[in-house]
Amino acid sequence: MPSVYDLKPKFQALLRPGVRALARAGVTANQVTVAAMVLSLAAGAVVVALPDRRWPLLLLPLALLLRMALNAVDGMLAREHGQTSRLGALLNELGDAVSDAALYLPLARMPWLFPPAAVVAVVLLAALSEMAGVLGQTIGASRRYDGPGGKSDRALVFGALGLALGLGAPGGLWLEILVWLVAAAVALTVVNRCRAALAEAGSRREA
Repeated sequence: MPSVYDLKPKFQALLRPGVRALARAGVTANQVTVAAMVLSLAAGAVVVALPDRRWPLLLLPLALLLRMALNAVDGMLAREHGQTSRLGALLNELGDAVSDAALYLPLARMPWLFPPAAVVAVVLLAALSEMAGVLGQTIGASRRYDGPGGKSDRALVFGALGLALGLGAPGGLWLEILVWLVAAAVALTVVNRCRAALAEAGSRREA
């Protein structure tokens, strides 16, 4: 199914000159991965500290955009500049789970705006979707990135919500419905990744 992740090659092309400069400066992929995680934790901490204010929500689109850029940079440093490592693979997957929880779970502290149960559902399902993506490798398939509720898709929705609500857009029933729809999309992503992994592994065995 279509996903914002499909735009990744074009995004990487824009970042490649900067990645080369970082590699020359001695910056490592693992350092960038940790920086993305720290950024997410810091942005989420502001929301946790000020749950009755709207302006911290404006940090969401900025933090999500920077996180996406850093996630692309660490992968490019690893693949294109000889920095792949077992530690890097672990940090990459764990960092995604930590960053998702750090950025989205604090929204449950704002029940006057966000539906807490829906937010928690999104975070739990997001962790399952990333696990489903990784588990494809254990059955002979590739790491799966199928949508429609992948990391980039979630970032687009919550980044837009953070911007709109941070600027004063009213909440209400529409927001509750939207967050539950995101949860449903992420649940479908879990199913799609499992089905795609099984189909891929099956076709490889037949070949």
